[in-house]
Amino acid sequence: MILEMKVPSPGESITEVEIAQWLVSDGDFVEKDQAIAEVDSDKATLELPAEESGVITLKAEEGDAVAVGEVVCLIDTSAEKPTSENIEKKEEVKEKVTAEATVKSKPSVVEEKTTYASGSPSPAARKILDEKGIDAAGVDGTGRNGRITKKDALIAVPSMGSPKGGTRSESRTKLSMLRRKVAERLVAAKNETAMLTTFNEVDMSPIFELRKQYKETFKEKHDVSLGFMSFFTKAVIRALQMFPTVNSMIDGKEMISYDFCDISIAVSGPKGLMVPVIRNAENLSFRGVEAEVKRLAIRARDGQITVDEMTGGTFTISNGGVFGSMLSTPIINPPQSGILGMHNIVERPIAKEGQIVIAPIMYVALSYDHRIIDGKESVGFLVAVKEALENPVEILMDGDVKRALEL
Repeated sequence: MILEMKVPSPGESITEVEIAQWLVSDGDFVEKDQAIAEVDSDKATLELPAEESGVITLKAEEGDAVAVGEVVCLIDTSAEKPTSENIEKKEEVKEKVTAEATVKSKPSVVEEKTTYASGSPSPAARKILDEKGIDAAGVDGTGRNGRITKKDALIAVPSMGSPKGGTRSESRTKLSMLRRKVAERLVAAKNETAMLTTFNEVDMSPIFELRKQYKETFKEKHDVSLGFMSFFTKAVIRALQMFPTVNSMIDGKEMISYDFCDISIAVSGPKGLMVPVIRNAENLSFRGVEAEVKRLAIRARDGQITVDEMTGGTFTISNGGVFGSMLSTPIINPPQSGILGMHNIVERPIAKEGQIVIAPIMYVALSYDHRIIDGKESVGFLVAVKEALENPVEILMDGDVKRALEL
């Protein structure tokens, strides 16, 4: 029996996927539920499992865009699984054929004769090289026996002190469907929103002290690290509740505001940037936020993230600091109206109570859609985030650290 395998629907709004990579070859025997291909949608990379066991015949090439429901391969379910003896014989025949083909296709080597003309310019070529101020030793001759022709001299370019002999190759790689979609969304965000960015700095000393004191106990108790993301998520949720316009978005001539906080977390995956969502983050504890961030990051890294896990979100947090970024202007994740950019933490001199001290400082950036968020709200939002991060015990933990960390 020949089974036609069709592209399943990865999500409600997706009508087309791209064959990113075949994990099997044409004619291979595949087992039921074995991953046979990776397919890219405009939101995620998914694995395509074999529906039955049998010999596979591929009907699409890598890089092909195929519609949902289209046949991408056939599986002959009546074929028997090959034995190890048959596999070894097949490999021996394959190696023999390859070796014979290599011998037959090996080109004969013709030694090029070296004469007085090798590397020497013709009279016309020498005149041109002299006018250009080019040394003939730096020009490759294409004439007979390496003679530098007039054409070689005409196309020769002065080195201007540049080193010779380096490679100047280039390659072209087709962008994945996910990368193309990200590019489209980023351009749309720049073109369709009135995006502005406001900046501030945060003294991370209080959070450093908390983590130094409680991170080991926290990890032993909850099997997850006490990172910076839980503090930032908590601070952002408080600021969103204080400035609900930042937790809104435009839909035509209307503004939609939300009484919940679905926080999108930008993470780097094998196929590029992915933005999974922490649902109802306002209901999560420090432990809950850290556990969810870890879960989503692992799924994104392993290519297991689903479309549903990246759909929605009312506000985004992006941490460029993990790559060493000191300061940047994050781009809004449409249709959201705001995104907070975290950056690296560097010891800098600051003024405290009239004294110059060294403290771990992070620059933070809020990019926002000025069509619905005014400067007063954007600056107020970022100041609220700064206040919470610099006073985490009083503002984010209600004065009780152990209770907040569930220790």
